[in-house]
Amino acid sequence: MTPELPTAEQATNDQGNAIMMPKAPLLLSGLRFSVWISPDGEVERLPNSEAARRVTLEPPMVCHAKSTAQRLGIDPFQSYDVLELIAFVRPAAACTPTPRGLAAFIGAPEPTSIEAAAILLHQTSELLLREQASKGRQYDPYAADIARTMMMAGWLWGPAILSAMQEENLHSPALKPGRGMRIWERLEEWSDHAPEDPPRHQSVKPEEARRRLSELLGDDAEVRPQQVDYSAAVSSAFAPRDVSGEPNIVLAEAGTGVGKTLGYIAPASIWSEKNGAPIWISTFTRNLQTQIDSELNRLFPERREKSKRVVIRKGRENYLCLLNLEEATQALMTKPHDAVAIGLMARWASRSRNGDMVGGDFPGWLADLVGKNRTLGLTDRRGECIYSGCPHYSRCYIERNIRKAKRANIVVANHALVMIQAAMGGGRDEGSLPSHYVFDEGHHLFDAADSAFSAHLTAQESQELRRWISGVETGSTRSASRARGLKKRLDDLIATDDRTRDLVNETVQAARHLTGDGWVNRMEDNQPTGPMETFLCHLREQVYARTDHENSPYSLEAETKPAIPGLIESAAELRSALEELLEPIKNLRRRLEQRLDNEADELDSDTRRRIEAACKSLEQRGSNQVQAWIAMLSALEEEIPEDFTDWLSVERAGGKDLDVGLHRHWIDPTKPLANTLLSQAHGTVITSATLTEGSGNEEGDWIGAERRSGASFVPGIPTRARFKSPYDYVNQTRVFIVNDVRKDDMDQVSAAYRELFLASQGGALGLFTAISRLKAVHQKMGPELDRAGLTLYSQHVDNLDTSTLIDIFRAERNSSLLGTDAVRDGVDVPGDSLRLIVFDRVPWPRPTIQHRARKEHFGGNRYNDSQTRLKLKQAYGRLIRRENDRGIFVLLDPMMPTRLQNAFPEGVSIQKTGLADTVAQVREFFDTTSK
Repeated sequence: MTPELPTAEQATNDQGNAIMMPKAPLLLSGLRFSVWISPDGEVERLPNSEAARRVTLEPPMVCHAKSTAQRLGIDPFQSYDVLELIAFVRPAAACTPTPRGLAAFIGAPEPTSIEAAAILLHQTSELLLREQASKGRQYDPYAADIARTMMMAGWLWGPAILSAMQEENLHSPALKPGRGMRIWERLEEWSDHAPEDPPRHQSVKPEEARRRLSELLGDDAEVRPQQVDYSAAVSSAFAPRDVSGEPNIVLAEAGTGVGKTLGYIAPASIWSEKNGAPIWISTFTRNLQTQIDSELNRLFPERREKSKRVVIRKGRENYLCLLNLEEATQALMTKPHDAVAIGLMARWASRSRNGDMVGGDFPGWLADLVGKNRTLGLTDRRGECIYSGCPHYSRCYIERNIRKAKRANIVVANHALVMIQAAMGGGRDEGSLPSHYVFDEGHHLFDAADSAFSAHLTAQESQELRRWISGVETGSTRSASRARGLKKRLDDLIATDDRTRDLVNETVQAARHLTGDGWVNRMEDNQPTGPMETFLCHLREQVYARTDHENSPYSLEAETKPAIPGLIESAAELRSALEELLEPIKNLRRRLEQRLDNEADELDSDTRRRIEAACKSLEQRGSNQVQAWIAMLSALEEEIPEDFTDWLSVERAGGKDLDVGLHRHWIDPTKPLANTLLSQAHGTVITSATLTEGSGNEEGDWIGAERRSGASFVPGIPTRARFKSPYDYVNQTRVFIVNDVRKDDMDQVSAAYRELFLASQGGALGLFTAISRLKAVHQKMGPELDRAGLTLYSQHVDNLDTSTLIDIFRAERNSSLLGTDAVRDGVDVPGDSLRLIVFDRVPWPRPTIQHRARKEHFGGNRYNDSQTRLKLKQAYGRLIRRENDRGIFVLLDPMMPTRLQNAFPEGVSIQKTGLADTVAQVREFFDTTSK
């Protein structure tokens, strides 16, 4: 039956608000074929090659143009992308970028066929245009100007949007292009407050925590004894400490389903209320921050109250920079093709809760759709903020958030930010560190500390520092407006101080020793420029000499010693050049600090803040980094300090070099974590569902948890508490270890994934230990699943960011997803959408120089077992997220050691069997479940 599409005239006459629907065909593409519905309603199933030909003749209506182009195997094409219309009409609204997501977005029934899914494109567009028409110009006075500016850049939705707003001269250009995009002029200013009083030191009693938990859950909630006991146990971290440097630390393992989030929110919120200070809750990923924020709706159900009491904190690089947006808007005169992206960014910024572009209300698919440089690239990724020297400082999202956090009850942060603030002693933003923390996903503290307390002397890091100091240099192809060097950032502060200007010039001159644009080509041609590139050229030569670089699927690495001829000499030259750079950086910082002292009675608050910020950034971004590099270069001739491991690397992808460098990591990064953060705090909760590895040695497991969290380096004895999951894993899950699939034969591995995913009819998560293996499986099994009516999504393959892929997987019950570590750590999918997990092989630690050092330090093969057991435990833990979930975990590795099977809950059925038997049992398990 041919579906009927509303005509343009019908769309106008059905309601009082006139709209003009584009007469465009509808296109929905799969891996094997496409559905094409003409404007007259004729439905065709076409080979993708024919659909690819047609899109060049007339622009179709699609959902996610880039993903559609990828499935058609062609370059991006002109289209009416429904997602762009969503981003314009409902900016900052959440929508999963699939037809089923569109159905949920507009409240329509879920489509039961691909043809019905295609019709949703038309239905969604019509609804959105009607909605825009109903708002009227007064409600949205700048929308028309933005639409006209975008239309001038070729945005096909422009005339329809202008018609909906009853604009005249639909195809006329904007009189003042970009005027409506100046949203920074329309944002509310923040205001400063007097410094906060120091916190009091009142404790939280267990019975208080229990009462608060009961209030949060409500009268109708089912009482979970484990959750009540957990909340009471972690409350001891909120008692006043008795000895300086000896905090109250609680290590609390809470199995899935205990309800640990509300369990720790209860005592944390009481402590904040009693003591008049914020409590910081930190988790591993930005998406998990959003989940915690949602749970806090129970504590603060009224939206305005919650806005004051709860603040999500992330690093500066996560937020839209208004100055970058202004400069991108001004550049539209010379780059008019950017107007669609900048227009949609302006629409989002005008509605955003806090300007958060990573895990906040920014649609992750928008960056994939219109380009990362014109979206995520508008954040301050390079530390070029000029603080109060910025004309938008009083409206800045970041500064507003920092001030709100100081007056909030609860700050929801991530481990990366907390570690960096600790390493910087509070940093420019905080001034001082919080006294109390809750670290959720505490099993990731080791990795977070490893990242924060490491040093990298690489071509890219060197190039970034040069840009930070010099900005865009003569001859560079980069945009000058978006790279502010020291001169530009400090210009008005030092205009009348000749000596300070000289120091800035000396710093800029010395920065020429660092890596410059085009370094990759110069290294490949063995024609380096300057001491940094010369050293890195020798380093690259040593890595290639010591590795089999042609056959390695990974980036390459080599030990620092013995050095090849020329490496030590070039390192000495580079060390001298870095010392030449370090001197003016230090002198410049001292000069600015001197001004703070000498002009203490003359400087206004904004100028003082700017100078303080400049001093901090010169220390953290400049002298600290350069000093670390000098120490690393010195160790090439001397002994590497015993707490560290150094190595050389060439980072590669697709057979090409991406970066070259010298790296230094702590062997045990929880040592600086303990010294800079844990021992400075008064109380800390470290909690996770997988805090201990479950080896069977309870005392050994707790000692391991203390070492991985840094608690073992802090004076005093931490409190240990474990609360088992209330879920019936024995009856709800099965584990299969397939013993007849060769894990190194990708044809066999792909066939196994295919048959298992078909047996479960989707709802499957495929986990991989290497990206190359994931891509090989996706290529082989994708068309087979498509033929069975099952959709397969893949990290590193689809033109979608990881969080969007997970959102799609969560929303679509019978879809499947392939991913690596980031997917394993980020997936929280309750219900039938995740009912099968297949791991391609035992996730042993990758044998690297760093791993070898840690293996020797932490106990040899026991360390390997511990790391692997934890990864298996964490992957299995994704399977059951609520009481009635059921699922199967499959490992395609016949070499799985029996000693690691205690990664799974006691009593769970673990069968070593062949693939055919496993597939049959998977099918039977889910058939029984559905009945």
